[in-house]
Amino acid sequence: MKRQTKFKQTEIGMITEDWEVKELKEVTLQIFSGGTPNTRKEKYWNGNLPWLSSGETRQTFIRDTERKITKEGVDNSSTRLAKKEDVVVAGAGQGHTRGQPSFCLIDTYINQSVVVLRANKEKLTPFFLFYNLLSRYDELRQLSDAQSSRGSLTTKLLADLFIKLPELEEQEIISKILSDLDSKIELNQQMNKHLEAIGQAIFKRWFIDFEFPNEKGKPYKSSGGEMVKSELGEIPKGWKVEKLGDYGMFKNGINYLRGETGDTDFFIANVRDIANNKLLLKNSLDNISLNMKKARDYLLKDKDILIARSASPGEVCEVSLVLGDLDKVIYSGFSIRYRLNNPNNYLYLFLIMQRLKENLSNFAVGTTLQSVNQDTLKNMKFILPENRVLEKFNRIIEQILERVYGNLIQNNNLSQMRDSLLPRLMSGKIRVPVEVRA
Repeated sequence: MKRQTKFKQTEIGMITEDWEVKELKEVTLQIFSGGTPNTRKEKYWNGNLPWLSSGETRQTFIRDTERKITKEGVDNSSTRLAKKEDVVVAGAGQGHTRGQPSFCLIDTYINQSVVVLRANKEKLTPFFLFYNLLSRYDELRQLSDAQSSRGSLTTKLLADLFIKLPELEEQEIISKILSDLDSKIELNQQMNKHLEAIGQAIFKRWFIDFEFPNEKGKPYKSSGGEMVKSELGEIPKGWKVEKLGDYGMFKNGINYLRGETGDTDFFIANVRDIANNKLLLKNSLDNISLNMKKARDYLLKDKDILIARSASPGEVCEVSLVLGDLDKVIYSGFSIRYRLNNPNNYLYLFLIMQRLKENLSNFAVGTTLQSVNQDTLKNMKFILPENRVLEKFNRIIEQILERVYGNLIQNNNLSQMRDSLLPRLMSGKIRVPVEVRA
């Protein structure tokens, strides 16, 4: 039977009648931040103890950290330990970082820009705390902006924050609904990493180790396949060394003024979309209004390759119709479009395997901000396989990429569902039957 929701007046306004209002310090065991071992002392770093920075809160779940510290680094710094099931919030950081919460699935030490909240499980479930803070990102940003010109979320600000609380049983059910969605999203993300690794492994075996299947289906080089000299070293007979510029056109993205308007609405792909490989999921792209005459030359097509030119230089993403209608999708001036004369997946994987992002000293130019430019890309040399091998490789990779894009589409749908449910469940506007457990 559907529950009749009634409301009551509280210090933070109207809330569901059978919920209560508490300050976070009343329903948590600890709220604290950490510190950073001296970065000039090597003996404090590259150990086996996880150490979390604020930028890593972009992950929903913390399973690992980018950097590790030593026991000596712990003993000689103010870093503190966040435990499994703690919620961590970025107290400072650039861009979207400040105010982001994450849920710890491991024990990890933290830096001074991370705030840890440890739930009192007799009053508050850890996942409910996480999703409550996730639903209040804009509020946390405004709260921190009001405290200083640079903005920061302190332990005191979070400790004094009010939270609307149902009974523990309802907290658990709400948390499970949301965490199940996020777990499926993360599973798809991990699957995509695995699929992309498979594609790169095939590329390496075929085009770096030259162990592609010969006409008898055996590994070419180790089966005695003939190799010839080239300017890039030995390559299979019949293959060539070419330049990227001879096989497609490069074009920088569109530049526009903030607040500029025009006669047509577009979806615009920015560097973060390239980095996240989420192109063409239109509701994840920003909207912009520009004149069609100005934007026409920047419309994307199937199999275009986008390369981040600056901001996150060297990131690569392939555009695919698998992700939906390409109508009115353009790309920003911080990126370069590479449109092939004869579209294929080989050159897309080539650019990834060149590791543009990791090897900017070899491929990029720039002073204060490194960037990839068209001349660098046009003159980049690559090994062109013979048609038989190239066509077989493209067929295999197309199947892998279709699965990757399928997972992206599913994740987009799941994210929409979670984002729709989150504020309603956290506010009590949608009630869950506590007598029904998943």
